[in-house]
Amino acid sequence: MAAIKKRGKQSIAFSSPPVICAWGSVVGPKEGKGPWNEKFDLVLEDYLLGEKTWERAESRILEEAVKLALSKKGLTTGDAELLLAGDLLNQLVSSNYAARELAIPFLGLYGACSTMAEALLTGAMLLDGGFYERVVAAAVSHHYTSERQFRFPTEQGVQKAPTAQWTVTGSGAAVLQTAGVGPRITCATIGKVIDLGQTDPGDMGSAMAPAAVDTLKIHLDDTGRPSDYYDLIITGDLGNVGMALATEMFVKQGICPKPNYSDCGVLIYDDSQGVNSGGSGCGCAASMLCGPLLKKMADGEINRLLLIATGALMSPTVSFQGETIPGIAHAVALENYC
Repeated sequence: MAAIKKRGKQSIAFSSPPVICAWGSVVGPKEGKGPWNEKFDLVLEDYLLGEKTWERAESRILEEAVKLALSKKGLTTGDAELLLAGDLLNQLVSSNYAARELAIPFLGLYGACSTMAEALLTGAMLLDGGFYERVVAAAVSHHYTSERQFRFPTEQGVQKAPTAQWTVTGSGAAVLQTAGVGPRITCATIGKVIDLGQTDPGDMGSAMAPAAVDTLKIHLDDTGRPSDYYDLIITGDLGNVGMALATEMFVKQGICPKPNYSDCGVLIYDDSQGVNSGGSGCGCAASMLCGPLLKKMADGEINRLLLIATGALMSPTVSFQGETIPGIAHAVALENYC
């Protein structure tokens, strides 16, 4: 029997679109000095939150984002039936330890920087399928934990390449329900792993851009929607270099999303902050979505948003072995209902 909710090759149309009824965002000091300071719920004064290590602080950031989101509807962690969350660190340690403290049934997800979109579409499928009534989707990253794992100890003061990006310290959490008031997740497209041979870990944007373009092309083909259907199409964290490459590839694919196209990694910082090509990390798309973007939807400034969160599926081990960097991108359509 044909899947009645599947559309085309890789997309899903939800028959009972879940509602994002509440959301919360927590960001670090550098992100708070960017252009969206007042749009985030909580801007941290430092990177440790009273903890002894950056890794422990990253778990706390995720905890706080989840609690913030739930509290906006007068809910506690006991009211959430499931937590879907992930981060960048080995074995999802930040999310695992946060889930330990939150005591919510937990499914850990890894999609690198695409994790927030993966959590949203997985949660939407579970709600639309009738398995749950309320779930929380979240993701987190921390600049200094990521530097320690993927790049160089910060104490070395290594000079970054112009193509490199700054991992966002931040988290976003969204409360998804079967009913309520708020933007609805109407459809989603699960991406394929795309690898065009990029090997430079200092240029993640170029590695992820082909996956973003592929997913958008398939999403539009599967749904029959024109590229101007959305008020905003936003990729996760390609940064300046990756966004420029994606824009060129869009043209070659016959897709013209401008002027309604941008990128979370480009938007989250301003040019004076010394972040080279822009922002990256699981917390980039998560905090931008659960901060400025969903607030714009709540205010009616954006009514149709397509989030295409992108991820570079690599590890330091395979990079040292000379492997290429595969990319993936998942798309989630958020729409305000009249």
